[in-house]
Amino acid sequence: MENNFAQNAPLADIIRPQSLEEVFGQEELLGKEAFLGQAIRQDRVPSLIFWGPPGSGKTTLAFIIAKETKSDFLNLSAVSSGKKDLLKIIERAKENKKISRKTVLFIDEIHRWNKAQQDALLPQVENGTLTLIGATTENPSFEVISALLSRVRVFVLQRLEEENIEKILRRALQKTQKKVKADVLKMIARFSNGDARMAINTLEACLNQKVEVTEELVKKVLQKSHLLYDKSGEEHYNIISALHKSMRGGNADAAVYWLARMIEGGEDPLYIARRLVRFASEDVGLANNTALLLANAVFDACHKLGYPECNVHLAQCVIYLAKSQKSVAAYLAYGKAKEDVEKWGNLPVPLPIRSAPTKLMKDLQYGKGYKYTPLEDSSNQEYLPKELKNKKYL
Repeated sequence: MENNFAQNAPLADIIRPQSLEEVFGQEELLGKEAFLGQAIRQDRVPSLIFWGPPGSGKTTLAFIIAKETKSDFLNLSAVSSGKKDLLKIIERAKENKKISRKTVLFIDEIHRWNKAQQDALLPQVENGTLTLIGATTENPSFEVISALLSRVRVFVLQRLEEENIEKILRRALQKTQKKVKADVLKMIARFSNGDARMAINTLEACLNQKVEVTEELVKKVLQKSHLLYDKSGEEHYNIISALHKSMRGGNADAAVYWLARMIEGGEDPLYIARRLVRFASEDVGLANNTALLLANAVFDACHKLGYPECNVHLAQCVIYLAKSQKSVAAYLAYGKAKEDVEKWGNLPVPLPIRSAPTKLMKDLQYGKGYKYTPLEDSSNQEYLPKELKNKKYL
């Protein structure tokens, strides 16, 4: 086993579970009473899509399903494959069907396939030529065509708990016949952010140093904890939403935490600053007009300084906005005015408040009857079109 570990396959492949009993985590999906667990054990697995974070076991489960159902396991990566590769697999699946052998097609990162590629799967899934197992870290509702979604079951995999990661690491140590202190394993599990593959790779990299695996060595190998933050994916929107709602709810501590998640995950500081400028008017608004001044100043500081210097500016602004009184009066007023613009179209401007720079315009009574507020009583002057007379937006 020592030779296998040192010279051949990666440790993550060596210790990959071969049966459901060897899987740690995902109990809600794989338990004896769970639909998927029963379907696998009873050999009636439908076409499905696994949606979950990196290292949560999507590939491993696909492999186990194929093995438990005695199926021909075929694997495609949506990054490097296309329709031509799929057609070859379909032909093989049809040959398997002739001899009553099942075919499981696993497509990793299925969200990267375009509509035409996904369309090509539809008839094969529908007529049972193959069982599709797709894997994605992105929300299938946005990334997978509706026709395909209607023909598969979507199962959500959760990030693995630290205790499950520790069990996986201990199994890896048994395979390698190495010893690592429990507190070091806990540290690796904590830094893995629920990603089993990352935890195993970290352990393997440490063991390859051929010295005692200590917390200092783990920090050296990792450099920093790897954070789950895809700047174009769902987690991006989840975290910016968490930041907004924490500031809106006045919880400065939570707001700073979500800000740190974005910064340490590599988010563009100007993106964060733009959202803060928006928040300053949308949520704080008239309750504290200084908030917009500060947000604009922080945007300017981020533009001039960048990371890491601008981190504290962003934190200052986030805390200030969270602690400020809130008013959505301007936001709601504009929304109501917009509705009337869409409803009524281009209503004419009342003649008294029109501009009259030319003689013709004056002859047409542009500006006639206008009351100059600083010098005369203008309380009865109409500023809205007659169709909206006395309309209140505030």
